[in-house]
Amino acid sequence: MPHEKSDAIREYSAPGVTITWEPGRCRHAQECVHGLPAVFDRDRRPWIDPSAASVDDIVDVIDRCPSYALGYRTGDGRTRTAPPA
Repeated sequence: MPHEKSDAIREYSAPGVTITWEPGRCRHAQECVHGLPAVFDRDRRPWIDPSAASVDDIVDVIDRCPSYALGYRTGDGRTRTAPPA
């Protein structure tokens, strides 16, 4: 992924889920791109397409992000946010 100039949290939404991405936390473990390449595609802009998989699959892959650069809010109340720095 190219270096991002802003550390602002970005949001990508589809029915039932909002994916958050915090570029400053990303350590490129690539759990996301290997786990769900249809959702996380480094060559596409925007690189996150939350409509390309089920909410449960997205949650499963994001839960494997070791840096907490990725998070989510789901329509059924599940959330994942980064712990305090």
